[in-house]
Amino acid sequence: MSQPTIPAFVQGTKQLLIGGQWVASSTGQHIDAINPANGELLCRIAQGNAQDVDRAVAAARKAFEGPWSRFTAHERRKLLLKVHDAIMDNFEELALIETLDMGAPLARTRGYKEWLSQLLQFYASQTGLAGSVTGTPMSIAPNFMALKHQVPVGVVGGIIPWNGPLMGLWWIYGPALATGCTAVLKPAEDASLSSLRVSELMMEAGVPEGVINVVTGYGKDVGQALSEHMGVDRVAFTGSVGTAQAIVRASAGNLKRLQLELGGKSPDIVLADADLDKAVPGAAMGVFSNTGQVCVAGTRILVQRAIHDEFVQRLAAFAKTIKIGDGRESGVQIGPLISQRQLDRVMHYMDIGGKEAQLVHGGQRLTGGELGKGFFVEPTVFANVRNDMTIAREEIFGPVASVIPFDTVEDALRLANDTPYGLAGGVWTQNLGTAHKVSQGIRSGTVWVNCYGVIDPATGFGGTKMSGYGWKGGKEHVESFLYPKATYFNLV
Repeated sequence: MSQPTIPAFVQGTKQLLIGGQWVASSTGQHIDAINPANGELLCRIAQGNAQDVDRAVAAARKAFEGPWSRFTAHERRKLLLKVHDAIMDNFEELALIETLDMGAPLARTRGYKEWLSQLLQFYASQTGLAGSVTGTPMSIAPNFMALKHQVPVGVVGGIIPWNGPLMGLWWIYGPALATGCTAVLKPAEDASLSSLRVSELMMEAGVPEGVINVVTGYGKDVGQALSEHMGVDRVAFTGSVGTAQAIVRASAGNLKRLQLELGGKSPDIVLADADLDKAVPGAAMGVFSNTGQVCVAGTRILVQRAIHDEFVQRLAAFAKTIKIGDGRESGVQIGPLISQRQLDRVMHYMDIGGKEAQLVHGGQRLTGGELGKGFFVEPTVFANVRNDMTIAREEIFGPVASVIPFDTVEDALRLANDTPYGLAGGVWTQNLGTAHKVSQGIRSGTVWVNCYGVIDPATGFGGTKMSGYGWKGGKEHVESFLYPKATYFNLV
């Protein structure tokens, strides 16, 4: 079967979007966009810097204080629905761009369609929150009344990662359009193309000039400038703990509001009474999906000792069935890692794991034939892992499962919570009481029971401890783009 034709958008040098115009970067330099499946050049993106951030923030501020501020909730709702239709009409192209740029199989990127439709329609339903009265107007004293409502925070900086930008950018754009904020987006330099094409489609759908802006480039140049900028009122970031700590320090200049979704080393607990026909593939893809490049990945699989050996055997057998390859090929379930840098990182941890624990399956880079041109690794299973081992402590961000045996439910919870992270967790059991006990006992922002990775836009997800703070999705997410404002009236 022939591969899909590369879209016309994926050519030449892509520019920055500032104030409704596509413009060259101040540096005049560019970054190569590489297809991780074969190492070939796709196109180039502009390498922005702090000067470009200044221009983008100024454009966003002008839009925020201009006609955009006079859009009613109904007008913002209609605009979001027009954006929704533009994205849905061009989704096949967007899915292919995402696959080419960051490697996820088309089976995965095409699967985003209905979820994104739901997400955009959710944000369209929330436009009434901006300006809405919270609580009942109160008479606070004779002849005085107080009114409390919510207003947009202003200019929002969004810094998103490379592991799923076609989804990740909407955590910025969606609530910004819903509330009347404006946005400056900094995509990851490893995968910026879907963000640029989505932004182009949004402009064509009628988003006013300056409401959305995109500055591509490196984190040390664009991300740092956005985090420090005195004209940015809020920063939403998804990425590493170290970068988040730098953003926290940079935000002190004007006390920016922050939302941080960071790393994880999430526990996925399999009890002895679990239905292994569901638990094995569920836990496996909780690690291997998107080649392990998922913040919430359940990379620590805690298995009750009575079924440990059987589970490991079945997990390794499942891993052998996974089809690996160029995401444009039919039937491919796992694509490449994003870059040579990430490949080197994952192989480093595989080497460590081979010395620490029992390698049951995988552990190698795939080098034969066409796969040898890309950044492919085998889905890897380590067994009899201890929770104090490096592969159980540090986030690898690759398809590496560490299976850790435990004896009792109390042991499982102790191991599950023995981590600085608190992003997600899972439990597999057929006992409802155990499901409640374990799900309540795991200290994380999200827990799945007899499933893994399900996200509902109206519910959302978030983390605790060193996995960050703030919430994505749900009413709370929209409200984080607003701040409360009280008005006191003298009635005489």
